[in-house]
Amino acid sequence: MTKTSLGARREGRAIALQALFEVDCTGHDSTESLDRLLEGSSLPEETVTFAQELVLGVLENRGIIDEPIQRFAPAWPLQQIAMVDRNILRLGVYEILFKVVPAKVAISEAVELAKTFGSDRSSKFVNGVLGSVYAELSNQEERKEVI
Repeated sequence: MTKTSLGARREGRAIALQALFEVDCTGHDSTESLDRLLEGSSLPEETVTFAQELVLGVLENRGIIDEPIQRFAPAWPLQQIAMVDRNILRLGVYEILFKVVPAKVAISEAVELAKTFGSDRSSKFVNGVLGSVYAELSNQEERKEVI
């Protein structure tokens, strides 16, 4: 993967996060939110497509995605997690569970989003939750290989 495609994916994640945040906050239609965010941009088609795929994937699988977030952040009911953090976690869990990118890349990218968009503590929180999701998934895959 080239530096350009890595940058394109990072931009796509940032746009997807903003769209998911808006949908979560206001209930706006995701397509309209994305279209508005992308209006007038000169982003490569690859970035636009990636952002669209992320938003659609997260929204279509939110029940599956939210379950591990609730399990690994038990002190915080999902609706009490800061909205930015909640949507960064959703993106990260989606990328891990659906193998969009390698899990370590998904975690690293989510942490970077948290540093950019979240509070001072967001990156540690996101890293901890996603690290736990990854560890559990790794353990499940190891058990399958043994059987």
